[in-house]
Amino acid sequence: QVQLVESGGGLVQPGGSLRLSCAASGFTFKIYAMSWYRQTPGKERELVARISSTGGSTTYADSVKGRFTISRDNAKSTLYLQMNSLKPEDTAVYYCMASGNWGQGTQVNVSS
Repeated sequence: QVQLVESGGGLVQPGGSLRLSCAASGFTFKIYAMSWYRQTPGKERELVARISSTGGSTTYADSVKGRFTISRDNAKSTLYLQMNSLKPEDTAVYYCMASGNWGQGTQVNVSS
């Protein structure tokens, strides 16, 4: 069955960086577009970034453009999200998604 396991979250100061990873299994990773979403309490889950199956095309939410970079390693079936210049408003649970399947999420807290 499809499994998506996020990791790399934690507590970081404003202006800091984190790299999230999403290890995928149970499906042919290299043929699926992949996405990162985030959610804070009381709000809907929002799309952060999306990457095509080959990695040749990416899209970002306006709020993270220029600060976050989505990438993938199809040989390792792993999705990444490099987050730089983090802001308190980036605090959320971050999820990876593939074809309607979700991981359990990883918590990111940006605070001084």
